[in-house]
Amino acid sequence: MIAPRHIAVLDVGKTNAKLALVDAETLSEIAVETQPNTVLPGPPWPHFDLDGHWAFFLAGLRRLHAAHGIDAISVTTHGASAVLLDANGDLAAPMLDYEHDGPDSLRAEYDALRPDFTETGTPRLPAGLNLGAQLNWMLKTDPGLDARLAHVVTYPQYWGFRLTDQLATDVTSLGCHTDLWRPWAGRPSALVDTLGLASRLAPPKRATDILGSLTLEVVRQTGLPAQTPVATGIHDSNASLYPHILSRTPPFSVVSTGTWVIAMAVGGAPVALDPVRDTLVNVDARGEPVPSARFMGGREYEVIRNGRTAAPTGADRCAVLRRGTMLMPGIERGSGPFAGRAGGWHGTPGTVGEEMLALSWYLALMTDICLELAGAAGPVIVEGPFARNPDYLDMLAALRPEGVVSMTSATGTSIGAALLFAEGAGATSGEAVYASDSPSLRAYAADWRRALDTGA
Repeated sequence: MIAPRHIAVLDVGKTNAKLALVDAETLSEIAVETQPNTVLPGPPWPHFDLDGHWAFFLAGLRRLHAAHGIDAISVTTHGASAVLLDANGDLAAPMLDYEHDGPDSLRAEYDALRPDFTETGTPRLPAGLNLGAQLNWMLKTDPGLDARLAHVVTYPQYWGFRLTDQLATDVTSLGCHTDLWRPWAGRPSALVDTLGLASRLAPPKRATDILGSLTLEVVRQTGLPAQTPVATGIHDSNASLYPHILSRTPPFSVVSTGTWVIAMAVGGAPVALDPVRDTLVNVDARGEPVPSARFMGGREYEVIRNGRTAAPTGADRCAVLRRGTMLMPGIERGSGPFAGRAGGWHGTPGTVGEEMLALSWYLALMTDICLELAGAAGPVIVEGPFARNPDYLDMLAALRPEGVVSMTSATGTSIGAALLFAEGAGATSGEAVYASDSPSLRAYAADWRRALDTGA
C-alpha cells in the first residue's frame, strides 16, 4: 500500500467531536471541524448522540474529500467507553455516559467481581469510569440486554465498524482503566468471563492494524473510494503519546491535556503505583504498559474560569506571589490524586487576571504531582490546550529542570491517530521548549505543597 498523504481523523473527546484532516508529510492539520459532544438525557440512561456524530462525520468527510482528497481514515476517542451491538449491528442499548452515577448503585457487588489492581493496573473509579462497572450495571439494569447483546466494541472501533462493517476492540482502549485487560500479559482479564462476555468481546487488535475498507453506503455518502483504508484506532491520550514513542529516546513523559490531564511516564523510575491516588497503567499503541496518573484538569479549568477570559498582567503576577493566593484541590472531587478532598481558594484573588494566573499555576502544580506519582523522568512533553498556556508552562518548567516541550498543533490526538499510518514519522511539528529557573515560582510551589500537607 502506498503511504497515504491526507489522513482524515475522527476524534471524539469528552467535550467535543472533531474531524481533522492531517497532512502526513508535514504533520499538520489542513482542516479541523468540531461540534459539541452533547449528552442526551435518556431514557434509559444519559447517553451520547452517536447518530448525530455519524451525520457530522459523513458530511465532513464529503466536504474534506471534495476540497483536499482523503487517502485514509483513522479514529481516536476518549476512554472508559464501549458500544453494545445486537446481531444486526444495531445498538443493543444506548452508549452510557461514563459520568453517570448509576453504576455506583451496584458498587459493592461489582467490587466483589473485579480483579485486583496488581492484575489489571486499574484503580477503582466512581460512576462509569471503570468500563467493567458500566457493563455490569447495564446488564443488571436492563433485563433484556443480555439476550440482545451480540458484540462489545470499544469506542474507537465503533466508528471503525460504522465505516467498514468490521468488528474489533483495540488494546489501548481495553487498557484504559476498564478492569477488562491484563496489561503485563496482553490479554483479557478474568472479568470478561465473569460478565459472560468472552464470546462477545470483539477481537483485540493493535491500533496500527488496518481494520478494513469502506462500506458501499459510506462510499455513496462521502464520495470516498471504496478501497480507502481505515486503521483500527486508538484511545485519545495514547494518540498523544504515540508520536513521541516513535521519535524520542526514553526516559520522557507526555502530558495529554483536555477534559482529562493524563501524565504518562515512558522509561521512568520504578514506582509502586497507588490506585487511591488515581494512578493507573495505560497500554500504548505497541501493547506496552505505561505508568500514568491523572486528574480532570480541563473540567476544573472550565469550572473556575466560568466563561471569563483575562490575560494576567505583571501586576497580577506580583500580587499573587506577594499574597500567596492559591487554588487548592480538588475542584472535581471524584477523581485525581486528591479525590474526595474539598478544595477552593486559599486567599482571595483581587482581579480576574490574578484568578486566571493562580488557576494556571494550580493546573501545573497538579500536573507535577501526577508526573511524580507515575515515576516520570526526563523531559515533559505537553499536548493539547495547556500547551498554549504560557503561565502553566512556566510553572511546570520551574518544577521540571529536565525541560518542558509544548506541542502547539491544534489537536495532538489527531496527529497521533494519523501516525498510525506513518510509523516512520514522529513528533517534529509545532514544538517549543520551555525552561525556567525562577526561585519565586519554586517558592510558590513549595508553599502550595505545605498548604496541602497542613490541609489549608
